[in-house]
Amino acid sequence: MLDENQLNAIKEAAQANLESTVDMTMRICEVPSPTGLEHERARFVASLLEQRGYTPEIDDVSNVYARRGDRGGPILLVDAHTDTVFPAGTEIVATRKDGWLYGPGIGDNSLSVASMITAIDVLDKLEIETPVDIVFGGIVGEEGLGNLRGARAAAERFRSELGAALVIDGRHQGVTHVAVGSNRWKVTVSGPGGHSFGAFGTPSAIHGICRIAAAIADLEVPTDPKTTFNVGVIEGGTSVNTIAAEATAIVDMRSTDANALAELSAKVKEIIETRAGEGLETSIEVVGERPAGSIPKDDRFVQLAAETVRWLGKEPDFRASSTDMNIPLSLGIPAVGVGISYGERTHTIHEHIPIEPIPDGVAQVVRLCLEMTNAISSQ
Repeated sequence: MLDENQLNAIKEAAQANLESTVDMTMRICEVPSPTGLEHERARFVASLLEQRGYTPEIDDVSNVYARRGDRGGPILLVDAHTDTVFPAGTEIVATRKDGWLYGPGIGDNSLSVASMITAIDVLDKLEIETPVDIVFGGIVGEEGLGNLRGARAAAERFRSELGAALVIDGRHQGVTHVAVGSNRWKVTVSGPGGHSFGAFGTPSAIHGICRIAAAIADLEVPTDPKTTFNVGVIEGGTSVNTIAAEATAIVDMRSTDANALAELSAKVKEIIETRAGEGLETSIEVVGERPAGSIPKDDRFVQLAAETVRWLGKEPDFRASSTDMNIPLSLGIPAVGVGISYGERTHTIHEHIPIEPIPDGVAQVVRLCLEMTNAISSQ
């Protein structure tokens, strides 16, 4: 356990770095990073690490890694995703006003990336040597249809060394220990098409996709384990007077339990195969699969995270979420998730977060780096 002097030093250093963290958050935010196009932000994050004397690596998917320590052996992976939900061409301007930061993606996940780098600054300033190496990663593909490809690449690269993972994501200072699994499918309905008057009676792909969506909407799902579904996008047709030859929908299914997710997916698959209507064909393209998983509340890594939240004067809020931690948990590797601040209007261009909680959030990450590496070294 850390002594009182060490803990106070961590808090003081995190507070002293507040302005630099805020500045870095805004600068990161203004570098576009749509899911699948994270390379520009990857280079920027790498430059920030180089300024601190590290030798970062950018892998084939645009993950950025910096290793602190040269002991070899097991590692702690500290992960903050670099991608955003905003498409290429979105105007991104970060601003500061009345104790708040504003900007698309400012909290999800620019602040987390900046706080991860500030944690490195604090560890270096305090000359803290951890008992096992830490790999800090700016990880791609967490949002939308990114399908956690960055987390998968990181897990594959470090699998033989990975002792545990700490994921910095979200706008809350709680503890995420349950990974929400999901299946995401692109459903296509196709038919002959034709003129809306001359070929009236010919089956329409749009009508078929609507029948499927309506049948999915009538499904009953459990509240415990929490299980959900959504038809998020529907596209198709060519004109108002054309019977559609093709229509598509993107279906999202989620659950905190792998079996419940599998049961829901089987029901949705049956609907897709049987409800479109005569004369229409259907197909399913898997566009995303996120494994469900969890780590018990009484696990020592979860309890370390909970104790760190209490150290900050708060009662830990235990949560379920879909983040990069899905991947290590699915591989049997301990992982917990934490946030830095809180925020409003997430995933909109009007997103904003308060500045005041940031030093506590950074201190939380630094302490967890020390506590989790100590736990790994004692395994």
